[in-house]
Amino acid sequence: MVETGGGARRAEVKVLLQMAALALMWGSSFFWIKLGLNAFSPVQLVLGRLVLGAAALLVICFLQRDRLPGRRRIWGYLLVAALFHNALPFLLFAIGEQTVDSGITGVLNSTTPLWALLAAVLFGVDRRLSGPRLLGLALGLGGIVLIFAPWQASGLLSWGALACLTAAASYGFVFVYEDRYLSNTGTPPVALAGAQMILASGFMLLVMPVGGTSPVHLDAGAVLAVVILGVFSTGIAFAMNYRLLATEGAVATSAVGYLLPVVSVLLGTVFLNEQLNFRVIAGMLVVLAGVALTRVKRRAPAPQPELAAAASSPAQTTSTQK
Repeated sequence: MVETGGGARRAEVKVLLQMAALALMWGSSFFWIKLGLNAFSPVQLVLGRLVLGAAALLVICFLQRDRLPGRRRIWGYLLVAALFHNALPFLLFAIGEQTVDSGITGVLNSTTPLWALLAAVLFGVDRRLSGPRLLGLALGLGGIVLIFAPWQASGLLSWGALACLTAAASYGFVFVYEDRYLSNTGTPPVALAGAQMILASGFMLLVMPVGGTSPVHLDAGAVLAVVILGVFSTGIAFAMNYRLLATEGAVATSAVGYLLPVVSVLLGTVFLNEQLNFRVIAGMLVVLAGVALTRVKRRAPAPQPELAAAASSPAQTTSTQK
């Protein structure tokens, strides 16, 4: 069935609203992480985030009567996704935010679409590396250099910032991986996300003896931040992520990164009194311009009238079928 113009527009608006909601939940996650670190170590915070996210998703699965994946192959794919989309980058961001402002963390995370495009090209998912896209990659990398300012003693180049950038690269890789191996399995998005959070929680339990035994300084604001981070920015957000992957693809879904720095910078500036200098703002704009260029798609050539007429001719169709 072909959608009418109004139906197509409504579907497009629905997708844009989902992407905006996802950007709000993921963009605010850096703010909640910063608050949560007031009471918990990075390992403790990430474990709490994942367990709460898994619990929220399992409740939704129960209410919707969705079942977790039954095939071992899907669980094998989810094991990789849980490591590179949850356990590893969540921990890297939590470690990074011990020394990096939440707003700048969101800016660094906005490079995710660049890494997703590179991963798509390397995996053969999208080989259309046109001129605008190459320029976008170059601009994005230039924006990263501008943000880090390695030529300045007061630049942002630090282990914390590098941890955040590594986490963004991990996101870019795993978007393509999930699109290729998990988005069309027939398993409901909520069930996929729930299974993934369970596995990611298992990864974090393995590292608890290393970084999860420090004393917890209970703070109402920090506990509330981790609850919001787990239920919304982790549980519900990752269910929406799988739904968008199934309908829009990896590179398009990763473009949510357009809005993340806007959300993170506003929250950090207004509520945490974080300061951003002109160089970082300029670097963010350059990165976003680069990301925008990577979204430029080459238009397919218009069919020639003679070929179109021949293809639609009943006589031609009949002779071809003989």
